[in-house]
Amino acid sequence: MPATRSPTVRRRELGALLRALRTEKGWTAEQVAEHLLVSPSKISRQETGQRGVSQRDIRDLCDLYGVEGEPRQRLIDLASEGKQRAPWQPTGLPYSTYVGLEAEAVSISDYGLCVMPGLLQTPEYARAVVEAMVPKWVPDIVEERVQGRLSRQERILAGPGAPRFEAVVDESVLHRVVGSPAIMRTQLEHLLALSEQPAITLRVIPYSAGALPAPNSKFIILRFTSPNVADTVFVEGLTRDDYLDDPAEVEVYSTTFRALMDLAAGPAETREIIAGMLSQT
Repeated sequence: MPATRSPTVRRRELGALLRALRTEKGWTAEQVAEHLLVSPSKISRQETGQRGVSQRDIRDLCDLYGVEGEPRQRLIDLASEGKQRAPWQPTGLPYSTYVGLEAEAVSISDYGLCVMPGLLQTPEYARAVVEAMVPKWVPDIVEERVQGRLSRQERILAGPGAPRFEAVVDESVLHRVVGSPAIMRTQLEHLLALSEQPAITLRVIPYSAGALPAPNSKFIILRFTSPNVADTVFVEGLTRDDYLDDPAEVEVYSTTFRALMDLAAGPAETREIIAGMLSQT
C-alpha cells in the first residue's frame, strides 16, 4: 500500500463508517439531521466524503449513535486526518479529488483515448497537452499543471509501495503528433522504458482490432484495500468530472476494461509496436 495518507481517502473512509452507523440504527439522513438540528445535505456530504467533519460533529454523531471507546477514537482520528492539507498536493489543481484518490490506490487501470495517460507523459508532451486544453492559460498556470502532473508521476510510479498500473491505449495515440515529431519520439522512448518496469503494464490496441467497446469514453479505475473505501471510476469530462463508486457501475467499467485488454496486444508485442515506430523515425 502507498505510504501516503490521503485526506481525500480518509474522508471517504469516515463517511462510509458514519453511513454504516446510521443504517444500523435504521435511520434516514433526514432523521439524523433533525436530531442534530442540521440540514440533511450536511449529513449527505459527510457520508460521501465531500466535506471534512469537525470534531464537534463527530462528538454529536457518536453520542447519537452510542459509539464509545476505540471505535469513537477511530472516527475522531479519521476526521482529523481528513481535515489535513496534503503537502504533496499542488495548490490550485482543479482535479484535487482525483489526486487524493490516486495517491492511495493500490491498483490503477487507465484507458487512454486520444492522448497518453497522464502518468506516462514526458514533460514536453504534458506541456503540449495542457496548452491545447485551454490556449488562453497564462504560462504560469500551464507550468503549474505540468509540474503537478510530474509530481504525481514521481509520487505514484516511483515512490515506495507503487500501485499496480495498467494502461490500455489506442494505436492512434501513438501516431498523433503532440507538440512536434521530436517530442513524440521522446515520448515513445519514454513509453518503451516505462513498459519494462514490473509494476507497469502497457498494452496498445492495434487498428486491426476494429470497433471498440468504449469509443468515446476516457476513464480510470482506482481500487483500494480498505473495505470502507469503495473502488472508484473516474470519468473525465469537458465541463465536469464524474466519480462513480456504485458497485454495479464499477463492474460495468471493469468488464469494459477487461474487454479492451483482450483486444489489445500483449506487453511484449506492444513493445515491438513502439520499437517498430521508433525505427521508422
